[in-house]
This record gives sequence, C-alpha cells and structure tokens, in this order.
Amino acid sequence: MKTIEVDEELYRYIASHTQHIGESASDILRRMLKFTAGQTMPAAAPGAANSAAKPSVAVKNEVNPQNSVRAVRELLLSDEYAEQKKAVNRFMLILSTLYRIDPKAFAEATASLQGRTRVYFAGDQQTLVQNGTHTKPKHVPGTPYWVITNTNTGRKCSMIEHIMLSMQFPQELADKVCGTI
Repeated sequence: MKTIEVDEELYRYIASHTQHIGESASDILRRMLKFTAGQTMPAAAPGAANSAAKPSVAVKNEVNPQNSVRAVRELLLSDEYAEQKKAVNRFMLILSTLYRIDPKAFAEATASLQGRTRVYFAGDQQTLVQNGTHTKPKHVPGTPYWVITNTNTGRKCSMIEHIMLSMQFPQELADKVCGTI
C-alpha cells in the first residue's frame, strides 16, 4: 500500500462518499472512479510522476481533534445509528468509528482495558473465550479487534468512556455518546 497526501477539502469530499463505517479511502476511490482490482491502468500522461501510475494508494488522514469530534457527532446523528434498536449494535458502531478515526490511539486505549477477570478486547475470538465464560465475543466491523459483548450497558459505557478519554475526546462528548447507548 502506498500513501498519498491530499488536502483537507479533498479528503472531506472523499470521506463524504463513505457508504458504510470502516470503508477505506481506497474502496471509496475505486467505487468513485469505477476502478476494479486487476484492471489495467491507462498510461501516465507525459511528465507525470511514475508513482502516480501505481494502482494501490491510500489517503493519508492526519488525526485532527476537530475532525475526530465531528466524526463522532456525525455518527450520533446518522440514520444508521438511529436505526439500531439494541445497545450492543450501537456499541459496535461506536467502536468501529473510534477505530477508523485513529487506529493507533484506539489500540493504545484498548490495550490496558480489562476487567478483574476478563479481557475485553483481543485480536482474535479465542483469546476472549479463554479469559472469561459466556463472553459472547463479536468482531468489531472494519477493525482487527474482537470485543466481549456479554456485559451490561453500564460496562459498555465505561469501556467507551475509557477509550474516548484515552483518545483525548472531551468528557462532554464521551458523556453524550454513553447517554445514547
């Protein structure tokens, strides 16, 4: 995977065409450009950089606190979020969004998050099953993580709050998110 830099305005335009949480910038661009895997690229224009002809690119998204807050607020206002009838489904959508905003900070926040006898997050289902009974592990969409879901809503909220505060979100926003679960 190669990295390209785009200005904020272009990034917002690409991100505005997201169809589901966790969709990568490459997937969005492929859809917008009607470009499929294995398709041959047209020859580069004379004078164009050679790297522009390579098919695999990703949009570099520098983490901006204002954009992060906006992304969470947009999730809370989205139809997809509003349509979720179960707390566990809202919980999973929030986790997916937090991961998409900043995978590194999400990893750091979840690494230390565990209960007295349970591990809450892991890279595979088996780790969660081995560290607790009746954990009901689920894969967090768009991430390499699994999370236990057999916890009460209060515990889910405390997990979200811990992650959001570790990722430097304002306390007020964390409270608002937890109030919607």
